[in-house]
Amino acid sequence: MRKMMLIIGLVLTLILSACSNSSSSKTKDGDGKENITLSMWVFGSPGYDKFLDAYKKVKPNVTIKIQSADYADHHDNLFTAISAGSGAPDIAMIENGYIQQYLDAQDKFNNLADFGANDIKGDYLDWKWKVGTSKDGKFVLGIPTDIGPTVMYYRTDLFEKAGLPTKPDEVKGLIKTWDDFREAALKIKEKTGVPMTDNADFVFSSIRDQAPESYFNTKDELIIESSPYVKEAYDYTVKLIKDGVVGKVEMWSPEWGTGMNEGSFATLLAPAWLQNVITGNAPDASGKWAITQLPEGAANDGGSYLGIPSQSKHAKEAYEFIAWLLSPENQLESFKAEGLFPSTPSIYKDPAFTEFTHEYFSNTKTAQAYAEAAEQVDYVYTGKYYSIADTEIETALTNVAVDGRDPEKEWKEAVKRIKRQIERQ
Repeated sequence: MRKMMLIIGLVLTLILSACSNSSSSKTKDGDGKENITLSMWVFGSPGYDKFLDAYKKVKPNVTIKIQSADYADHHDNLFTAISAGSGAPDIAMIENGYIQQYLDAQDKFNNLADFGANDIKGDYLDWKWKVGTSKDGKFVLGIPTDIGPTVMYYRTDLFEKAGLPTKPDEVKGLIKTWDDFREAALKIKEKTGVPMTDNADFVFSSIRDQAPESYFNTKDELIIESSPYVKEAYDYTVKLIKDGVVGKVEMWSPEWGTGMNEGSFATLLAPAWLQNVITGNAPDASGKWAITQLPEGAANDGGSYLGIPSQSKHAKEAYEFIAWLLSPENQLESFKAEGLFPSTPSIYKDPAFTEFTHEYFSNTKTAQAYAEAAEQVDYVYTGKYYSIADTEIETALTNVAVDGRDPEKEWKEAVKRIKRQIERQ
């Protein structure tokens, strides 16, 4: 669900034909009640279809039709539909990385504050809620779905082979800083021949997301040449690449899944939503993976919101559904069923949550580990050009890691590309 740019296409005929059956509809039932059908666009497989029968018991006259597309196509289609003024769904899922772009198109969405969203604001993590609202806090674009608190997934068998501790608390104590992480990486490579990480991406993004600033300031001005944080994350990642402890396995490739299964890398510095990716790709590695905290704090990677385009003819009913769907109780169910980590902290103290263990991850209390990370995350402004900057910097790192190119030259060229693309917006 991440690291893909929003390509804003204007090929309206193709997109609108795909969207033509997505508008809400209504009829009358036998009691004279209005039967309402709401369209909902999501990306990936969030599992919300499993809640539809339960909602029928709450609102028998409301039917939800869910349409799923892949990450990039979903956001492209949504942007095109709201720009064209027709074809948009009643409910739209929007990922963190794109939220600011849609906040800049407030006239294309309903302000959920008008339906009482601020009454449930306290149910959600403050930093997560803030991302989905305007800078002045008056416009609420979406209700938070899941979040992506980042942890360190690690192979206990490789840590043991390297003579390192394997229990989560012991590993956390061993790797408190990023210098500690490097030291452990060098030892694992020496003793096992295996790199510490799958690729440069997760290393860089973990450190970047711990910082108080990212690529842009709140005026959407590029600050990576004056603010030190992104460059520090870049330079540290380059150092690990030169150490030979960073793998060259592309995310989402068949080799990536095979590597999880066979132990081709020792750690994944990754968000909560990756747990199902690991278990799905590495069925033979049950009990060989465990989870502990990142060094030097927490980060968040991913997560989404549900918003209501202004084209919806049933915005009130759409809001009632998403407020119900994303309640603390239902977010807990989504976590149990799909591994979507809740943005509602009240359930972090629920025994069903705190005592939740995952046999696959060496019986780690996974929910508790993710919650510890989630509550440490601070709000960081990303900006409407975030995807542009992120893609270019990570392209530079890939060129360094895979092709052995000069890191300083790659950094400078990436900055130039970012500036050119922003100028064209």
